[in-house]
Amino acid sequence: MSKTVEFYFDVGSPASYLAYTQLPKICADTDAQLVYRPMLLGGVFKATGNASPNEVPAKARYSIIDLGRCAKRYGVPLLFNPHFPINTLNLMRAITAVQTLQPQRFVEFVDLTFRAMWIEGRNLNDLAVLSTTLKEGGFDPAQVFGWVNDPEVKERLKADTEAAVARGIFGAPSMFVGNELYFGQDRLCFVREALGA
Repeated sequence: MSKTVEFYFDVGSPASYLAYTQLPKICADTDAQLVYRPMLLGGVFKATGNASPNEVPAKARYSIIDLGRCAKRYGVPLLFNPHFPINTLNLMRAITAVQTLQPQRFVEFVDLTFRAMWIEGRNLNDLAVLSTTLKEGGFDPAQVFGWVNDPEVKERLKADTEAAVARGIFGAPSMFVGNELYFGQDRLCFVREALGA
């Protein structure tokens, strides 16, 4: 594999979920490697002065419609989470921990979280709901909650988020092919072209 896509994401972003559903196939079709880069979108927004589309009512209404169109085009389910926006700090710390400590289960964990958020519409801010979700996925909630509070995990997510901002990232999803940044799940066609070039 001569090319790589770096996928910067936060599971609280429905556009990140949509990109997540498409990138493995794009990489398979173009013989490219997919590298997952978890980051905290709230931290990115704070550092860059950006904000969620949800903060502009007209844009929020449109975004829900447009994301639905994209899901239909991609042939994937999407239920706009009724609890949105969800604070993803603990979720992204957990994802960062699994990537480091149980890398063989990383994609499985990310899939579990995206599914709970954007297909099942679960309130993952509720610790009881999150605990049930983890158990259903075969993960030990006590272990995951322990990771979330680990100072090294906290520092890694913070450093990874700062590194994303330093590369010019201002939102999610963001993809890099080489040094070229592509923002948004609606730019996946350009990612595919870059990998095929």
